[in-house]
Amino acid sequence: MQNNSFKIPEIPEGELTPLVKLLLDIISIQAEQIQRAKEQIQGLRDDIAVLKGEKGKPKIPKSTLEDPDKGKDKNPNEKRPGSVKRSKTAELVIHETICLTPEGVKADWIFKGYNDFNVQGLVIEPHNTKYRRGRWLTPEGETVIADLPGHVSSHFDSVLISYIQHQYFACRVTQPLLLAQLHEIGIDISSGQLNEILTENHDNFHAEKEGVLQAGLAASQFIQTDDTGERHKGKNGFSTCISNELMTYFTSTGSKSRINFLEILRAGHNDYFINEVAVSYMKEQRIKKDILASLQQANDKHFSNKEEWQNHLLSLGIQNSRQVRIATEGALMGSSISHGLSPDMVILSDDAGQFNVLVHALCWVHAERLINKLIGFNDQHRADISSVRDQIWTLYQQLKDYKASRSDTLKLEIQLKFDVIFTQKTSFQTLNLALARLHKNKKELLRVLDYPFIPLHNNGCETDMREKVTKRKVSGGTQSELGRRARDTFLSLKCTCRKLKVSFWKYLKDRNAAAKNIPSLASMILERAT
Repeated sequence: MQNNSFKIPEIPEGELTPLVKLLLDIISIQAEQIQRAKEQIQGLRDDIAVLKGEKGKPKIPKSTLEDPDKGKDKNPNEKRPGSVKRSKTAELVIHETICLTPEGVKADWIFKGYNDFNVQGLVIEPHNTKYRRGRWLTPEGETVIADLPGHVSSHFDSVLISYIQHQYFACRVTQPLLLAQLHEIGIDISSGQLNEILTENHDNFHAEKEGVLQAGLAASQFIQTDDTGERHKGKNGFSTCISNELMTYFTSTGSKSRINFLEILRAGHNDYFINEVAVSYMKEQRIKKDILASLQQANDKHFSNKEEWQNHLLSLGIQNSRQVRIATEGALMGSSISHGLSPDMVILSDDAGQFNVLVHALCWVHAERLINKLIGFNDQHRADISSVRDQIWTLYQQLKDYKASRSDTLKLEIQLKFDVIFTQKTSFQTLNLALARLHKNKKELLRVLDYPFIPLHNNGCETDMREKVTKRKVSGGTQSELGRRARDTFLSLKCTCRKLKVSFWKYLKDRNAAAKNIPSLASMILERAT
């Protein structure tokens, strides 16, 4: 019999002995575990089917036509979003104008102007240029050859290079398909040359990406962060995303530890620093007192790279893995703050432990997901889950109201209501445990009461992360360090351009031609922030 069709009959209150209640809780926990196992098994079956060249079980969403509440509160006179008429050609740049005259115009006809009809087009065809560099011989026997124009750096011009980068990074066209496309257009290019355009000689883009992170950390009082799996050289790795309303920054590494996250927050710097911030962090993490004392008493407090820092720890006899980790995290925190990171920076995440530094806030969507994924075993369980979810979303709306009003009365009401919701006892023990777990995160979940400018969820960062995930699904993993770095850089710049309302296509053409008509993204971030 299917689990979702099995139903325990109602048990009279008088028969609900402690043993019966315990057995019901055990049954409900096992039912939840079975349901999760079924979902995992189906997922594995789908993966096996894909490997065999077959299709997995389709996920068919609920039809919106069956939604009984659809359109209930809609004003019949209200226009749908996007239905307002706009001039489609008001800002259209005209590159060529052709005047047409009707046939059979007579001398006594009066000319009354034109009826304009705009046609948009695109020219995609090879445009090859031959530079004939004059070669001269001086009386001294020296050969002088004319220099190429400054914008010419290779056998492919800046527009073609920009097109290749835009197709691969912005449009997610794979290298084999892009190579075939270029050949069909008439471009004489090899796979090696294509790969070089995509991965090599991008120091200016890498530098601008690091500037984006530095400006983003300086310009905003919060960041959102998340990570996802990534394949590199056939091995599992991780990609971390740091973003806010003005920028997006991706970086891929082999680890997703807190050390890795703090290394990213140094924003391009590689040093380690023992200062008050580092010492305070080590105390909070309960490092051994003798180790903390030796770190504080040492003459060296600043280390320019990882090798110097590790040698310093060895010289002090610090070799225990946990103590080394805490000391390293503290030194990285000290470095980040010394380079301008605000100690009051709010970090919004999905409750992954590596992000729990500085002022940590939690995503409400991820918190509610703990309740939403529970599987009630009887009608009462399902009613309790539904009731709790309604209470949570009512509280969520009050938090949104507080962000707008900053009312002290509402703030106190929210704090009291939070305790009522997450300390209540229901008939479903698994639900009670989930509520208790969330109650322990009260400080992080209600961080918005002290920092009303932060979002209540991490959806912005997860939306950015979809760029990475989609690119990974289309093109697979990376095979070289240059390729991995290029992917991180161009996807970071693409997402940042969109947040700044800058055309990524125009940005690529500007940078590849060294035109400098578009300001640096970092300066635009700082300008928008002020």
